[in-house]
Amino acid sequence: MIRFEDVTKRYAEGTVAVDGLDLEVPRGGITVLVGPSGCGKTTSLRMINRMVEPTSGRILLEGEDIAERPAAQLRRHIGYVIQHAGLFPHRTVLANIMTVPRLLGWDRAKSRRAAMEAIEKVGLTEDQARRYPAQLSGGQQQRVGVARALAGDPQLVLMDEPFSAVDPIVRGDLQAEVRRLQKDLGITIVMVTHDIDEALTLGDQIAVMRYGGHLAQFAPPSELLATPADDFVADFVGKDRGYRALSFAAPHVPLREERTVRVGESVPAGAGWVLVVDEEGMPQGWVDVDGWGGPVPAEKVRRFGTLAEVGSSARTMLDAALSSPSGRGVVVEEGRVVGTVTADEVLAAMRRDGHAATPPERPGGTLEEAR
Repeated sequence: MIRFEDVTKRYAEGTVAVDGLDLEVPRGGITVLVGPSGCGKTTSLRMINRMVEPTSGRILLEGEDIAERPAAQLRRHIGYVIQHAGLFPHRTVLANIMTVPRLLGWDRAKSRRAAMEAIEKVGLTEDQARRYPAQLSGGQQQRVGVARALAGDPQLVLMDEPFSAVDPIVRGDLQAEVRRLQKDLGITIVMVTHDIDEALTLGDQIAVMRYGGHLAQFAPPSELLATPADDFVADFVGKDRGYRALSFAAPHVPLREERTVRVGESVPAGAGWVLVVDEEGMPQGWVDVDGWGGPVPAEKVRRFGTLAEVGSSARTMLDAALSSPSGRGVVVEEGRVVGTVTADEVLAAMRRDGHAATPPERPGGTLEEAR
């Protein structure tokens, strides 16, 4: 969809921001440009919508040289999200989001409908649409920025470090929202970040840039972690890349059939760790039945750690097991318990299957079969 052909950006004083970049960004999915400060990643992004003009080379969008289109016209068909949202403070959220549809020549009614649809897509409310940016939190303002980028129904959205100014919890929520939107809408997203964890979380393809504006490696996250092109890439990805690679492995882990109990139900003395669920089979926590027996009181229920969905990565499965007070990670499907798994079982499955990307199977009819 986007192709850089020997693209160079050299400024008047002689600084080379991007040097001979050859890169093909596939249609659909999320491509992330990542690298240290001053490596040319933001310059490369801004050349796509002609906010920065290349010194030499060509950038093709769907086979068309973008230099042959008026810059203003080009930008109206490309969504753009920046770090601090860039909202007009004197306009309501709704008016901010209607900006691009109005620039596209849509009438007010159509622009309003598009803006309200975008507001709903990013998880904002009709009440928030009537507010001004200063009345929203930083995370909500970033959602408005994403909604504005989507309102003109673009097939391409550029994101320049959109989440770096928000706290880690909000950042995680926004990352999940962007991933969901990309899958639902089938759009192409090109994103810049300096955070390798964010790149690995979001990117279907990752372009690692090195100092001097050179492309060091372009690969999916799993390949980047498994076979970094050189020492620069290996150092940038981090020395714990083996652990991070667990996010892209889903070994075949048979699940244990787990005994469950509800609060108020009786358990025999010495039963060990028992999983507590609600009336619908959704996990509530663990209770350690050691030296006592009888009805399970709510105050004895200990929270579990991470929950793993059926088909989760090895990293999620391991985290579920290691963060559980019982040492058994809870695996759910549509919120309901289907079994448990231990860290040793996950590691054994990885060694056996060689990181085979197949989902864990449901537990068998008996505990012995599940084992």
